[in-house]
Amino acid sequence: MKKINVITLLLVVLTSILVKAQFGPPTGEPDVINKRWHAQWITVPSASNDGYGVYMFRKTIELPSKPNNFKIHVSGDNRYKLYVNEKLVSMGPARGDIAHWNFETVDIASYLKSGKNIIAAQVWNEGEFKPEAQITYRTGFILQGATSAESAINTNNTWLCEKDNSFAPLRFTVRAYYVAGAGEVRNMALSLKGWQSENFDDKNWQKAKQIGSGVPKNVLGAFGTMSGWMLVSSIIPQMELKDERLAKTVKVEGNITLPDGFPQRKNDIVIPANSTFKVILDQSYLTNAYPNVEFSGGKDASISLNYAETMYTKYPSKGNRNEIEGKQFLGRKDSLVSDGSNNQKFVSLTYRTYRYLQISITTQSEPLTLNDIYGTFTGYPFKMNANLITSDGEMNKILDIGWRTARLCAYETYMDCPYYEQLQYIGDGRIQAMVSLYNSGDDRLVKNAINLIDFSRTPEGVTLSRHPSYTPQFIPTFSLWYIGMLQDYSRYAADIEFVKTKLGGVRQILEYFKSYQQTDGSLKNTPQWMFTDWVDNAKEWKAGAGPMSVNGTSAVLDFQLLWAYQVAADLENKLGNHAFANQYLQAVEVLKKTIRTKYWDKNKKLFADREEKDEFSQHTNSLAILTGLTSQIEATEIAKQLLENKSLSPASIYFKYYLHQALIKAGQGNDYLKWLDKWRENIQMGLTTWAETSDVDKTRSDCHAWGSSPNIEFYRTILGIDSDGLAFSKVRIEPHLGRITDINGSMPHPKGSISVSYKLEKGKWKIQVDLPKTISGTLIWKGKDMALKEGSNSFQL
Repeated sequence: MKKINVITLLLVVLTSILVKAQFGPPTGEPDVINKRWHAQWITVPSASNDGYGVYMFRKTIELPSKPNNFKIHVSGDNRYKLYVNEKLVSMGPARGDIAHWNFETVDIASYLKSGKNIIAAQVWNEGEFKPEAQITYRTGFILQGATSAESAINTNNTWLCEKDNSFAPLRFTVRAYYVAGAGEVRNMALSLKGWQSENFDDKNWQKAKQIGSGVPKNVLGAFGTMSGWMLVSSIIPQMELKDERLAKTVKVEGNITLPDGFPQRKNDIVIPANSTFKVILDQSYLTNAYPNVEFSGGKDASISLNYAETMYTKYPSKGNRNEIEGKQFLGRKDSLVSDGSNNQKFVSLTYRTYRYLQISITTQSEPLTLNDIYGTFTGYPFKMNANLITSDGEMNKILDIGWRTARLCAYETYMDCPYYEQLQYIGDGRIQAMVSLYNSGDDRLVKNAINLIDFSRTPEGVTLSRHPSYTPQFIPTFSLWYIGMLQDYSRYAADIEFVKTKLGGVRQILEYFKSYQQTDGSLKNTPQWMFTDWVDNAKEWKAGAGPMSVNGTSAVLDFQLLWAYQVAADLENKLGNHAFANQYLQAVEVLKKTIRTKYWDKNKKLFADREEKDEFSQHTNSLAILTGLTSQIEATEIAKQLLENKSLSPASIYFKYYLHQALIKAGQGNDYLKWLDKWRENIQMGLTTWAETSDVDKTRSDCHAWGSSPNIEFYRTILGIDSDGLAFSKVRIEPHLGRITDINGSMPHPKGSISVSYKLEKGKWKIQVDLPKTISGTLIWKGKDMALKEGSNSFQL
């Protein structure tokens, strides 16, 4: 056997330490992250490694009494649903990659009983139909008891299994980028009813095939993991599940009278033999939900379910989302065939995104009874812990829509959109993370996002634009926004040690860009998709990338790099790494001089998008203010043009996040509510979530949380609550009230909450600021600084 090199051994130890720092022992049971598991990955003997298939696994265990604790660790590939005595107890695994394959830890004691218990799992591999976000190794399932007391439950060849032949994929195609997976075909006659129950006869089931032991990422064997998956403990909780009724019927085809209260209440609807029935139901708002359809009889009847964000006047035009007359229904589809028995039920494997749900039923020689139809909402279990009290109904509506949008774009990762992609992009994720921190205070999905993005870094140093994703995509500018995302976390969340583990990645990203910088600091011919924003009606903005000079340079790219250097320097300085900070600050000074020389147009008093000085945008000039490259006088003049100069290429609803920050920095923050016309247009057009692009009529997706920035700025800008130190250790309160004379609100803080109140009475402002214990700060009122102590602070000004 070869001797292990000392350096190699040191690297193994350091890697193990870093993995523990990021994931840690899941529940005080170190064996599952530091030792090879006793449980085996199992599969159905006939299962395809990578083809489409749905599989069932069962294990019977006998217990002398109901236990007080019974902790297990569970994972699968692609996905699993775990049942204990017919109750759903876990779904997963949380999406990751092969080198960071999540397992969930669940205490199932409350579902167990003395005597016989049935542990059952549904596992599926969507094969070539899988979503783009689904990375996979091969079909498999694993479950391990946390200690020897639970070892009887471990997966091995004592588990029984079978393929569920009632499933088939149903591909969905649309004239847009769609990568969220296929629908389902379900032949109910081929399904095995009650397979999770104690009374089910499994004597003819096969013994499971063992395909390798569970190996945690911390166990770095000389010959690899052998089983492919490197197991890590998921740091996020189980997804929320909550039943929700559809709101109303908006269209019916077929000679059937609907019962009163349908679909808000459960009612039987009988569809006669040899007939067709079609109904369109309106949830009244966009949702992510598992459809539940219960039906009886109607042998060989076909049932189709179609799901749509909205309907189309003429593709891709959508019109007002509340209107359906004369519109076309286009959407993802599931298709069922009834077996004629009573109490059949369909629940999809994965959730569907819809506002409108169309159900079509065609019966054969037997009538079919539709017993019920409803949804089960699902999403990351965020709780709204911020509060805004105002008499302005529009502000409340904007907050509600923004929060719904943020929730629908948050599952096991952040997502750009739930309907079309379900991919975690950095550009979207930075804004989504800030919404999470300002509205909820729950930082677990933020940390998960930062982990996954960091894991996606290539040997060259740049990250992928999105992760997890089985097709690599590079948007190098998003790697720069990632640095800002990490700085955001360091300012508003509590785990600074976590931030320190990510600094090496920041340095590698900047080294990547350094290789494309010229001697003057300017970037030239940087490869891949240099996306900045979807810009409407600007011919020089191609596929979201800003105008390029003939020689391959670009002001918007140089500004984004300048901004990233400044953010990285701030991070390194505050964490005590002054050598790196000084290096970045030197690069900042070089870039500042170059940008001023190359792109400043003294006649227009604007920064041009390229050296030819023939294209100008809100993007370039917003970044000029944000990077401090302008004097205060210049910033004021540029801000005026940002608001009034219609020749500037406009920022979309996404990049308005940066545009608005620039205007606020330039002293225009009291006008924030005047800048929300795009959000008002969304509301007027009947959207219940924010559209992907500024073209509300023809936007592809009706749900993109990068438009939820008002859910940040209502608190950060209007109420003025901001962090002024690492881990929110200091607070800065600088309100921008405009014409508001009475408003109050609160937001979560790592050590409690921050609340503020502003009320104008008889020409004087009554101001109340309440801070958590040990936290102090500064109130800035009309340019004057006033100290804030922990606890209650009252002012009359």
